[in-house]
Amino acid sequence: MGYKSLQECVADLERNKLLVRVKEEVDPYLEMAAIHLRVYEKQGPALLFENIKGSKFPAVSNLFGTLDRSKFLFRDTLDKIKVLVDLKSDPVKAAKNPFKYVDVAYTAFSALPTKVRTAPVSYGQTKISELPQIVNWPLDGGPFVTMPQVYTEDIEKPGIMNANLGMYRIQLGGNDYIQDKEIGLHYQLHRGIGVHQTKANAKGEPLKVSIFVGGPPSHPLAAVMPLPEGLSEMTFAGALGNRRFRYFYDDEGFCISADADFVITGTVYPQENKPEGPFGDHLGYYSLVHPFPLMKVHKVYHRKDPIWSFTVVGRPPQEDTSFGALIHEISGSALPKEIHGLHEVNAVDAAGVHPLLFAIGSERYTPYLKERKPQEILTISNHILGKNQLSLAKYLFISAKEDNPDLHTHDIAGFLIHMLERLDFTRDLHFHTKTTIDTLDYSGGDLNSGSKVVFAAAGEKKRDLWKELPTSFASPRPFTNCKLAIPGVLAIESPVFNSERETSEQIALLNEGFKGQDLQGIGLIVLCDDAGFTAANINNLVWVTFTRSNPSHDIYGVDSFIEHKHWGCRGPVIIDARKKPHHAPELIADPAIERKVDRLGAKGGSLYGII
Repeated sequence: MGYKSLQECVADLERNKLLVRVKEEVDPYLEMAAIHLRVYEKQGPALLFENIKGSKFPAVSNLFGTLDRSKFLFRDTLDKIKVLVDLKSDPVKAAKNPFKYVDVAYTAFSALPTKVRTAPVSYGQTKISELPQIVNWPLDGGPFVTMPQVYTEDIEKPGIMNANLGMYRIQLGGNDYIQDKEIGLHYQLHRGIGVHQTKANAKGEPLKVSIFVGGPPSHPLAAVMPLPEGLSEMTFAGALGNRRFRYFYDDEGFCISADADFVITGTVYPQENKPEGPFGDHLGYYSLVHPFPLMKVHKVYHRKDPIWSFTVVGRPPQEDTSFGALIHEISGSALPKEIHGLHEVNAVDAAGVHPLLFAIGSERYTPYLKERKPQEILTISNHILGKNQLSLAKYLFISAKEDNPDLHTHDIAGFLIHMLERLDFTRDLHFHTKTTIDTLDYSGGDLNSGSKVVFAAAGEKKRDLWKELPTSFASPRPFTNCKLAIPGVLAIESPVFNSERETSEQIALLNEGFKGQDLQGIGLIVLCDDAGFTAANINNLVWVTFTRSNPSHDIYGVDSFIEHKHWGCRGPVIIDARKKPHHAPELIADPAIERKVDRLGAKGGSLYGII
């Protein structure tokens, strides 16, 4: 649909019974987020909060809460935009069949951003403190913008066609920020805005930043899309929304999205930082307080009857899970074309997205050898770990397509089982130590600091995995509570982590206790704080295992060895996934707030029959 505004989108959803109005007064401190989480968990409708304590502006959330609803929003343009992204990723197709792609080329041209003189967003101005001050989690450092579109331009190549539109969280208050005059930006320097800031810093000039909130739903989606080279976010937004991205420059030289509901303008000066955070993040833990760029607020524009747009971030699955599914729907075929031999890659949502990647590649090297082993897929793995946000991963499991053409990376349990059946633990683990990982991941101890490991499997099955523990199996003391999570993966409840030295002693006890036992049916042992929780389902297993471990420090093995600087083990791999003192705290909801939410689900409440 070619929505002209967020209001049109909300009205369309309501007409089609895909949105519910919350009429009761709600508190932006924790309560709105808790309502959103409860409705998302039930795969419920989008929510329009009409009566927000402390703010005159209504707010909408859960617009993209299901893949079906996301596809409904773009029902008239989705197929065309898929072809456009595909064509941008592989331009040779147009040369081979020019008439087939004439319509798509016209779509891209007609979607170019257009400059306007008058705009709805020019209707009025407000202050940061008058916006909905939404706080998602009890330990958050203040209210945050969680669905922003952050616009910056290249100081060396000004103009909208060289601009960047990204989604980076914005802290509106709290900490040391001067209310209404300062806000915090959180982003990683390899992102587009980071490149722009680096160039501005080098010239000693401030970076102009415009933060758009609301507007047609194609705009926030454009801000998170991993677009192919040469396709700008604003052009993509126009093509997907079937309406050109409208903009103008205000009297201070800031770019303003004409159709946005709110626009915050401000400047970031070189080397001016303030503490930002904590913030409950998508790994299921808080990201802690760190210095991040400070933005000095200039103006806050809004249209008539604007709607504030927000989401809630937390342990997956969340609304950004549906975002990710829609992105895969649009561009899932693009990455394999960029990496030769790659068929499929999945940043596993249940493990917090960035910690864990599953991939399938071709293994065609030395086909004359009797024993197939990982070779080409190791080359592919290096490409994957050097690619954009995939470079943030800690664990990469990559298999050879030839071993099972029907295998898919979105079958989490099936993929792990396939890998563990084939891995040669003496050969197939490859570490990258003292390197960078996701800023939000604290398993490495320092900001952006950690390690990576590649598990590469190719060839015939090497073991039959246990589907239940044999009566002959005995777990060494003090490791008494064991649960088989999936075939071949054993969760062992372990004493509380105290130190690496004590852990080494415990691993020695495990090795001693396993002597003489046949462990061929086990591929992976996970040391954890709660075996029942870890083994309860596949989502718990991958979340605990891969968010609470740093490969170089927390991978051990039964009968391990180092040979010519290569680490391996002759028995199962052991991952220590216990909570460590340097880990960030996990997200825990406030029980009192949960009880407040219950009233909305009672008879007569706005969410009766939904939660």
